[in-house]
Amino acid sequence: IYMGLETRERGEKMELKVFRDSLAAMGSLCETKAELPVEAEILIPDYLPQVFKIIKCFVYLVPLQKQITAGRLTVDGYLRCVVYYQAEEDQSLCQTEQKLPFTRAMDLSEGDYSGYSVQVGGQLEYLNCRAVNQRRVDLRGAYALSARVACRTDQEVITALADCGIEQRMESVEGVKCLASLDKMITAEEQLQFAQPPQAILDVAGVGQVEDVKLISGKAVVKGAIQVSLLYRTGPGYQMEQTQQRVPFNQILDLEGVPEDSECFAAAELTGCTVMAAAQEGGHTITATAALHLRVWRKNECYLVSDAFSTQFETQVSSQRILTEQMFQTISQECEAQTGGTLPDEEAQIIHCFVLPGLPELTAVGQGVQLSGRASAHVFCMNSLGEIDCYDKSFEYTLSPPWPGSPEEYRCECWPTVTDIDVRKNGAEMTLSARIRLDGLVFKRSWQTALEQVECGEVLEQPEPDIALRIYYAAPGEDVFEIAKRYHVSPAAMLKSNQLEDTRITQAARLLVPASV
Repeated sequence: IYMGLETRERGEKMELKVFRDSLAAMGSLCETKAELPVEAEILIPDYLPQVFKIIKCFVYLVPLQKQITAGRLTVDGYLRCVVYYQAEEDQSLCQTEQKLPFTRAMDLSEGDYSGYSVQVGGQLEYLNCRAVNQRRVDLRGAYALSARVACRTDQEVITALADCGIEQRMESVEGVKCLASLDKMITAEEQLQFAQPPQAILDVAGVGQVEDVKLISGKAVVKGAIQVSLLYRTGPGYQMEQTQQRVPFNQILDLEGVPEDSECFAAAELTGCTVMAAAQEGGHTITATAALHLRVWRKNECYLVSDAFSTQFETQVSSQRILTEQMFQTISQECEAQTGGTLPDEEAQIIHCFVLPGLPELTAVGQGVQLSGRASAHVFCMNSLGEIDCYDKSFEYTLSPPWPGSPEEYRCECWPTVTDIDVRKNGAEMTLSARIRLDGLVFKRSWQTALEQVECGEVLEQPEPDIALRIYYAAPGEDVFEIAKRYHVSPAAMLKSNQLEDTRITQAARLLVPASV
């Protein structure tokens, strides 16, 4: 961009050369919510026992696709409704489930969503689950769907100025540019041998572990495994067995145009699992479905002009605030949380415990920031009357230690997974300890001042042309550039005249101010 100027003395046209570039950051953060109805009629298959008592219904969110068009976020997926009940005949613990597909569009705030990253979560607002008869279960409720959207902001900055006697203060800016934000559903199979064939599988949980990520020729190769844990019973009743199976996966994702020297991070989150009996006796095939989260970025560094003035012309400048993001840290860390309480029945026997973690958030604590979230524990107990009850308890989990700063200075994308649960009973008191692992990324956000516009006007008039040298008494903390700007002289000339190397004055000093050009 060129700005033409004419000098009065010579009538020659001079040009101020302004060089600009674009600095990218995941700037605008938007949170939006929508309500999903939970309405279903679940028919108990003939091969399952009839319903005696509904114990608990869990609703899991499984997002499949997320897309932003015309300022609206559209999320496609399904709600996985899992109903636990006690059978009528032998009082066994049983499970049945149903998927409720949904498509929901949510309005976003104004912005440029040409590049974006979306994390979807939510929580159950309320749910009424009742047995209409021994073969039919009715669900009525609502699920609060929430989305956190970070869109890429391309900020135009001035990177250099030239001619017209211009002097400029340069600042180095480091940041990261998001190159890819992919969430893909993957499946993997593995053979499984039970010591004794299961009569009913009651729960499937798992922890994903990405072991290697490589960028090769426009593709990402992700290798890892899901450690699947199956809860089942081999006969009637509520006595349960547990077994684990490692299910490896190897995925190739297209990343056209992404340089191989970029940095990347991946996490796998189990969303579902099926177990099918194989042909051989005692053999089964386990098929795990997981959400693979891939994030690719590249560090960039540039210089921008934070201030400027001319030694020859009147100068008008306007400034702007520039947002930059740096990679603060990648997270694959566990934290431990405890809760407890009094059971309704002192004679109750604990059968099993389910823990559902919510998405973590950045919260202020003292002078710092913590990554914390809420989780809900659901403890199944056999009471003194021979019926299974569910005792619910909410608690918080926190990743420590805290980071310096405020929540506005950070942006995170994290996925929580429960890795271990220890629940114990002492009399009527119950204590629970859960280990929750967080996998994800944390970015540090910062703002700084940069020039937005620079204009040179009339030729400077020297108020005291006969003065060839000035003396300036500088205080500690003053900057040579600011002093030179006040007198329209070159900062480099001031540094040379005073034999200084650093532009910041550390102690009171008497400085020579050379004549302006």
